[in-house]
Amino acid sequence: MLRLALLLNRHLPRLAGLAMIPLVRGLFLLARALGTERASRIGGALTRTVGPWLPSHRIALDNLRAAFPDRDEAAIRAIARDAWDNLGRTAAEYAHLHTLFDVDPADPASQRMEVEGETHFDALREDGKPGLIFSAHLANWELPAICAAKYGLDATAIFRPPNDAASARLVQEIRRETMGGLAASGQGSVFAMRGVVERGGHLGQLIDQHFTRGVVVEFFGRPVLANPLLAKLARHYECPVHGVRVVRRPGVRFKLELTPPLDLPRDATGAIDVQGATQAMTRVVEEWVRENPGQWLWMHRRWRPNMLPKPKA
Repeated sequence: MLRLALLLNRHLPRLAGLAMIPLVRGLFLLARALGTERASRIGGALTRTVGPWLPSHRIALDNLRAAFPDRDEAAIRAIARDAWDNLGRTAAEYAHLHTLFDVDPADPASQRMEVEGETHFDALREDGKPGLIFSAHLANWELPAICAAKYGLDATAIFRPPNDAASARLVQEIRRETMGGLAASGQGSVFAMRGVVERGGHLGQLIDQHFTRGVVVEFFGRPVLANPLLAKLARHYECPVHGVRVVRRPGVRFKLELTPPLDLPRDATGAIDVQGATQAMTRVVEEWVRENPGQWLWMHRRWRPNMLPKPKA
């Protein structure tokens, strides 16, 4: 419910400031007291109810109509409702991140996580080389970083901290309980990220949101601005790039999939092409979203045509 509080903070300014600290901590403690499954279920029900009244619901519907022009209005609204449900569940599950990755081979029925691509995790950990991993805001998108830590992978997750400083501290406090390295995006962060790769570490990043200084790629048939950081690092260090996604299943269960390394396009010199590589990663994300559209964060303004670079005369 931490993320739900942050969402409300964005749309209800009177909750901002110092009032957010006890609110966020109170929701966090409530979610923990409810237990994993009840907290997830109640979080989903709450956002399914509140979400359609928020301004971002209109953004979600507009995005869905453009992405799926062949679907009728009832189907569009059903996907939006599922997306709100997923957001509420993910928020409530924040209080239970330390228990969501339960992997006990001796008791398969107790496991909440199924991991596909374990051999790729092993290869990343043992090959002695740096590696890059991209992901998207699908299902509970915090789980890949936890998975990396559980598999002993030296990985640093890039995250964008909340605008509110107090909330940002709380988010980082919770994440540090379960994840490996963390790097906040922002000015000067590129040097820290390059340092991770240079020492042979692994860098993970969510790549499915608008990036003002990005390169133009196509997403659902329309141009968007995408962050080229991973593509630039892959070009410079010639390291493998994998994708990882989470699929939500009934009963607060998840499947996590790590892809094989992508065969990224190269330019005439033989170096990885930054725009082409960013497009290749974005294409994988689009395939993921098409498979489970109700588990993606449609409330984000991913398409911003007015911010695309103007064609040269």
